[in-house]
Amino acid sequence: LLQDFKVGYILGGTPAKIQKAELIAVVVASLVMYFPLALLNTAFGFGSRQLAAPQAGLMAALAQGIVGGEMPWPLVGVGIFFGIAMIMMQVRSPMLVAVGMYLPFETTFAIFVGGVFRTLGDWLAKKRGFNEAQHARVENAGVLTASGLIAGESLLGLLWAGLVALALAQQPWLRVAAVWAKRLTSWQFFTHPLYLVGIVVMALLALLMIALPLTAAGDPKEPAPPTAMM
Repeated sequence: LLQDFKVGYILGGTPAKIQKAELIAVVVASLVMYFPLALLNTAFGFGSRQLAAPQAGLMAALAQGIVGGEMPWPLVGVGIFFGIAMIMMQVRSPMLVAVGMYLPFETTFAIFVGGVFRTLGDWLAKKRGFNEAQHARVENAGVLTASGLIAGESLLGLLWAGLVALALAQQPWLRVAAVWAKRLTSWQFFTHPLYLVGIVVMALLALLMIALPLTAAGDPKEPAPPTAMM
């Protein structure tokens, strides 16, 4: 919600208009999200390896523990004191530490790889002597590129789920597609020598995530984008 208000402020929107848009979005999302969620649940099932949903699982465990009276409160207290200790130690982002503790390793490792790409991009931008405005444009381009990858990964996941769900129709070509869909969404795929293809794709992805934003630096005399002035 805070991001929506910030974007609305940059674009000249008012709080009233933003609130109206939020209410409309809630209704539209409620009507639309049922279908992809039902498709994913039919194909893989929530809580499986393909759809671990760690945050949803954590919230469900907390709700069940509180309602059922089985909440391990001593562990919750340990977590609270651990958070206070990190704040007193002036840890840059205690929330990220906490998130990394309950997310699966494959997720946190992917976040780490993204951080490496970001660090390399910032280092190259500094080495090229970009000013503050250029650095802001590079950062904006990187965020947009990463957002596109996130959206593309989500759409591809829906495609795999659709293939698996349609395989229930007993169509031979659909069953073959479903097998490959499951391999692509599980660690079994990486036991095959084709994992080298994944390494090549990762290298190309690194080139895209680092080189593409740097090309958006623009002229040093150009004014900074709105986000750089916030």
